[in-house]
Amino acid sequence: MTSENTARPGVRRPRADRARQVADVLRRQVLAGVFTGGALPHEERLAEEFGESRNTVREALDLLRTEGLVRRVPGSGTLVLADKVPHGLNRLQGLAETLHEHGEVVNEVRSLGPVRAPGPVARRLGLPEGADVVYVERLRRLNGLPLSLDLTYLVPDLGAGLDAADLAHTDVFRLIEEAAGQPLGSAEITLEAVSADAHSASVLEVPRGAALLMLERLTTLADGRPVDLEYVRFRGDRITMQGRLLRDIP
Repeated sequence: MTSENTARPGVRRPRADRARQVADVLRRQVLAGVFTGGALPHEERLAEEFGESRNTVREALDLLRTEGLVRRVPGSGTLVLADKVPHGLNRLQGLAETLHEHGEVVNEVRSLGPVRAPGPVARRLGLPEGADVVYVERLRRLNGLPLSLDLTYLVPDLGAGLDAADLAHTDVFRLIEEAAGQPLGSAEITLEAVSADAHSASVLEVPRGAALLMLERLTTLADGRPVDLEYVRFRGDRITMQGRLLRDIP
């Protein structure tokens, strides 16, 4: 039997801490599709692999069940349940470009038209105070399921020609490049966890207060001009962010 606590002598860690550690490793394996047969190894095998007790492994699996990633089926063991899609952070791409291998992305345009830019938005886009911008609100669906709620502010000269029909099946990035006659260059992004407000929860079909991934992105053209400020709320149970970072050593 594997010992209940395998930490160094004199160092005691609560089982809940060790279970969370096991869950973190298993979560990454589940999302990476390591368990190709759809079933996780038996608890006894996992206990041996992690050097933990079966009770600790069982608690780790309970955490993953709570997150909706796996489910326990009597006679079959623990099965992979969730199917999150990866969103790459290495390249500047629209959602449909990023997820084209995982199905069809369709945009439900909920709002489209000119609005007065809030002061902070105007400043981020390099516009004068009180200037108009084109505001777009879209519900993004992947294979028919709600995935994200996108709130977008576009500079008026590039956003004025957009219509809902174009936005339904085309990423706004591509439409911006066509209107500008030049490619996009770069984007500044911030990623954080937020709770679903009443509106977001209703649109994304999640409970109010559910955890969402929120991506703020300011996108510029190749010439450095800022043209697109977005606030994208992703369902955390349907997407995972992935990237590759390089270390610059002075």
